[in-house]
Amino acid sequence: MNVLGYAAQSATTDLSLYTFERREPRVDDVLIEVLYCGVCHSDLHMARNDWGWSFYPLVPGHEVIGRVLSVGSSVTRFKAGDHVGVGCMVDSCQHCKPCEHGLEQYCENGHTLTYGSYDRHDGMPTYGGYSEKIVSSDKFVLKIPEGLDLAGAAPLLCAGITTYSPLRHWKVGIGSKVAVIGLGGLGHMALKLAKAMGAEVTLFTRSPGKEADARRLGADTIVISTDEEQMASVKGHYELIIDTVPDVHDINPYLNTLSLNGTLVLVGYVGGLEPILSTVPLILGRKSVAGSVIGGIAETQEMLDFCGEHNITSDIEMINIQDINGAYERMLKSDVKYRFVIDSASLKTEHKG
Repeated sequence: MNVLGYAAQSATTDLSLYTFERREPRVDDVLIEVLYCGVCHSDLHMARNDWGWSFYPLVPGHEVIGRVLSVGSSVTRFKAGDHVGVGCMVDSCQHCKPCEHGLEQYCENGHTLTYGSYDRHDGMPTYGGYSEKIVSSDKFVLKIPEGLDLAGAAPLLCAGITTYSPLRHWKVGIGSKVAVIGLGGLGHMALKLAKAMGAEVTLFTRSPGKEADARRLGADTIVISTDEEQMASVKGHYELIIDTVPDVHDINPYLNTLSLNGTLVLVGYVGGLEPILSTVPLILGRKSVAGSVIGGIAETQEMLDFCGEHNITSDIEMINIQDINGAYERMLKSDVKYRFVIDSASLKTEHKG
């Protein structure tokens, strides 16, 4: 089927209107009309080939909220008219150990990304949610809780699960002491989710002006990470630190704020760390530095249900698809609170044009 979307044609060109072919739905597929699509920092990285594995044309978008148009003959969980979501994956091998344990994001044979990947059955390239329609295996389609704001729910499918998964894995609950490094798309979701889980929540930031917003989002305490006195006051305090910073940065100052057996989890940055990691606080406090990426499908559904129960959505700024290139430039300057979401109805004006 022919579908209209916005694509990057190379690493150095703006996204522009693009008509491409999606596969015809298989018996286990769900065909979805895209209503909203969140704009993730990784969309920009992929469009500009910052990680070195992009291929073109590339249609980004893996925070997709839509309405079911039709389902394959073997699909029983969804029906036409349902509000659903598609996150960062649309398939995996389904038989390796991680997949068998609901950890498809760690598929040993490689999960199929929503965009910038190849379908494991027919070899066609996958295209994301900056488009009119999307097709996915029903196993990777998620139910959106009734009453949850649909546009605000879009970033939950990446920013939400990326921060929810480590909070759950490290068993955050009532009374847990959690800190979040960075207040952006990921950081603001980490604050909301940790607070809803009952944790004592701190924001580490370099910017004093973020205190009021941080408290509104759930932070009990704000620590200016460049202030040595403030950092010393929380030495040995946190069981878990969620590091959402998307750029190269020094994590050593934060290690001293971990408690015995504490863990700092990197969720925002892909690449090498600078300067060299000091092992002294790790050895002397049995502390850990770990990484985490999104979450499995079952856990993502759990996260959505949790957000439905607590009425948690992302703070968003709605844009038309025609404004995506300007949004990318603003995102590089952290000029958004806290996630852009594309109103896919704006694509309809392209048809008229």
